[in-house]
Amino acid sequence: MFLKLTRLIKRRTIAKEYCEHNLVRVNQLSAKAGKELKPGDLITLHFRNRTLAVEVLEIPSKGIRAKEGSDFYKIISDERRKVQDF
Repeated sequence: MFLKLTRLIKRRTIAKEYCEHNLVRVNQLSAKAGKELKPGDLITLHFRNRTLAVEVLEIPSKGIRAKEGSDFYKIISDERRKVQDF
C-alpha cells in the first residue's frame, strides 16, 4: 500500500505484480505485497529502464494528497539505464 499511497507506483495492482515478480526489495530482501514497513526501511524498485532506491521516512495514513506523497520517502539512488530492443 505504501508504494501506491506515495505514488512510487501508480496502481495497487501494478505494485502487487512488481512484488510477485521480485522487482521490489525491502532491506535487500524480496518483498511481498503485504509487507509491513517502518521508518528507516530501504525500498528498491526495479523498473524496466530504471532502478530506484528510497528510504522510508514515515508511514502515510490513508487519503494523502498526491503532492504529499514524496514527503514520506527520501531518494537514495536513481539509476537509469538504456533499454535494449530485441
